[in-house]
Amino acid sequence: MKTTGYAAFSTTTPLAPFVFERRALRPNDVAMEILFCGVCHSDLHTAHNDWGWTTYPIVPGHEIVGRVTEVGPDVTRYKVGDAVAVGCMVDSCMECDQCHNGEEQLCREGNTGTYCGLDRITHEPTQGGYSKHLVVREEFVLRVPDGLDLSRAAPLLCAGITTYSPLRTWNVGPGSRVGVIGLGGLGHMAVKLAVGLGADVTVLSRTTNKEADALALGADRLLVSSDDGAMSQAASGFDLIIDTVPVKHDLNPYMPLLDVDGTLVLVGQVGPLAEPSTVPLILGRRRIAGSPIGGIRETQEMLDLCAKKNILPDCEMIRMDQINEAFERMEHADVRYRFVIDMASLPA
Repeated sequence: MKTTGYAAFSTTTPLAPFVFERRALRPNDVAMEILFCGVCHSDLHTAHNDWGWTTYPIVPGHEIVGRVTEVGPDVTRYKVGDAVAVGCMVDSCMECDQCHNGEEQLCREGNTGTYCGLDRITHEPTQGGYSKHLVVREEFVLRVPDGLDLSRAAPLLCAGITTYSPLRTWNVGPGSRVGVIGLGGLGHMAVKLAVGLGADVTVLSRTTNKEADALALGADRLLVSSDDGAMSQAASGFDLIIDTVPVKHDLNPYMPLLDVDGTLVLVGQVGPLAEPSTVPLILGRRRIAGSPIGGIRETQEMLDLCAKKNILPDCEMIRMDQINEAFERMEHADVRYRFVIDMASLPA
């Protein structure tokens, strides 16, 4: 299947049109026309090879919403015309304990990324959702529930599940006290989802500048992290803190905010952190943890919850030819809160 997309061809050149081929359908494959694709900070990192594993040319995009155009003969879950979605992975070994537990993102052999991965059969590089079409193994296709706005649902496939998974892992529900550090693409979804699960939610920010936004998103309050008095008063006040900050930073000011057995979970920064002190960890039996995306079952659960409670990201729609401008703006946090590409703007 010949298709078109936008690809990065080097660390320094802007994304540009790219014609390439998707594989022919295997018996258990689903083919789709991509309708909308979210723009994730991971796309930017990959295009710039910030993590050191990019192979060029690379078509980014792992927040994908589309419509089924063809299915293989063994496919039973989907039919032509269905609204479907694909997130950050398109395959895994399906045999290890993690895969059997519905935790394909933690596959012992490594999951296959939607882009910048290798097909498990042909070993060809996978290419993502900044394109017209996609072919995916049935087990990694998600159903878009009725009533969920297709034009705004795409960021749920990464930003949504990245923040939903730790909320579920640490059993957040009514009565839970949740803090969210950072109010960007990940942070605003953490707020909305924690509120949707019934938690008491506090946004932590260095200034009061985002207080109105935090409250509008459903948070109960904003805590100014640069205010020593306010931070002292909030000590031991959280069961879970979700840290969405995507750069190296200091965790030490936040650790005393956790109650006994509380957890600060990192979902933003992939790389080094400032050196933490173990004193609040040991004396308060507190934890620092990390969390990636969730598995397919958990992602579907998240989509169903979002449809039920009308939880959607705040999005700015762009054309495909605006992607390089969007990347520049994203580097300066100039988006509230996620870009979504209308793939109808990509010429065939």
